[in-house]
Amino acid sequence: MTWENPSATRRQQILHETRTVAVVGASPNPARASNFVATYLLASTDYDVHFVNPNATEILGRPVYKSLADLPVVPDLVDVFRRREDLPAVLDDVLALEGVHVFWTQFGLLDEEVARRAEAAGLEVVMDRCLKVEHARFHGGLHIAGFDTGVISSRRRAR
Repeated sequence: MTWENPSATRRQQILHETRTVAVVGASPNPARASNFVATYLLASTDYDVHFVNPNATEILGRPVYKSLADLPVVPDLVDVFRRREDLPAVLDDVLALEGVHVFWTQFGLLDEEVARRAEAAGLEVVMDRCLKVEHARFHGGLHIAGFDTGVISSRRRAR
């Protein structure tokens, strides 16, 4: 049986229910996708965002924690920017915390075995999806082509 992501409706509910996000593998490098997503989360959401990276001390003016266990809170959602082969160990770290609800991996990160193991432990799992793209999509800030038009309207554009 092939593992599948939750439906779009459920992903939207997950994002609505989320209050605290930990970005594992966040990078201080503005050219990295994790930094772009972190910038969006801080500027465009009400989420309490925490960064995890053992090699950084500050990202976007915020402290960075060496591990999930070092966070001052237990996040609702853990967003993972790590290599695919690191996913089992990241899941182990997530499972060591009590209270995480969602294990989320970014574009290109899909491991059905890890997904099944996370679900068996009671987590909801979203894989190979960008948290920024999904949030913007469900909150009216993303055009079908993938960019922010700044306009939210049901009216057809005049030609």
